[in-house]
Amino acid sequence: MRPTRREWLRGTASAAGGLALAAEVKRAMAAGGADWVKVGMCDWSMGRTNLRAFPLAKKIGLDGIEVSIGNVKNDLWLRKPEMQAKYLAAARKHNMAIPSMAMGLLNSVPLISDERAAPWVADTIEVAKKLGARIILLAFFGRGKIGKDSKEDKGRLVEILKDLAPRAEKAGVVLGLENLLSAEANLGVIEQVKSKHVQVYYDVYNSQGEGYDVVREIKRMGKSQICQVHFKEGPKLLGSGKIDWPAVAAALNEIKYRGWLVLETSSPNRDVLGDTRKNLKYLKKLFGA
Repeated sequence: MRPTRREWLRGTASAAGGLALAAEVKRAMAAGGADWVKVGMCDWSMGRTNLRAFPLAKKIGLDGIEVSIGNVKNDLWLRKPEMQAKYLAAARKHNMAIPSMAMGLLNSVPLISDERAAPWVADTIEVAKKLGARIILLAFFGRGKIGKDSKEDKGRLVEILKDLAPRAEKAGVVLGLENLLSAEANLGVIEQVKSKHVQVYYDVYNSQGEGYDVVREIKRMGKSQICQVHFKEGPKLLGSGKIDWPAVAAALNEIKYRGWLVLETSSPNRDVLGDTRKNLKYLKKLFGA
């Protein structure tokens, strides 16, 4: 008989806006400096969910890469020790950190409804520990979307996270929830799980797209509930869309967020190197780095 999931787990702004930063950001920078700023990028945004991401990241000038665990087709290849060794060697060679891992495959293999998903998260926790990644992004989009008004979806999520959280705690890893729920809804889930190893992976663009007040949400959750932040502007370069990035930076500084700033940006000019360098420059200027 095939074991159940629980049994298995228990058994095993514009350019001008960028120049005229918000006064709050300037005060925060003057008070504490910006030595903490580390900028990474998602490997899928680089168009390289493989080892080729490392030399490109170095060429861009990034500090690290958010790497994907893999997909169904390659059997989540970073679970294999030989692939882990290759990634660690590439990271050392190109002086790149691996601050986080991502499970984008959960968008098609939903954590709340597919029995394969939770064991895969448990495996990824162990991989993250070996790679030195502190955060795992759990994605909830597409087929894996959590219904905003679905108590059943949230209840299932809480149950699964309660099983996974002790593993994450033992490994020193945080499970970051990235979804389309509000800050209040995510905090409701986290409060029920009762683990500091389950937090929110905040995506400013996604949240604003859902109509949420992102500055209010950042302040509402605080640094203890935001494990990492994605920066993007849809199909545009950072600072050329509708998001008030100086206000976002000010809010993150107000809550004393000191985690990684992760680019999930696109390349509107079809030039990953050039476009990402522009986004990196904007982001560093935004935070006074």
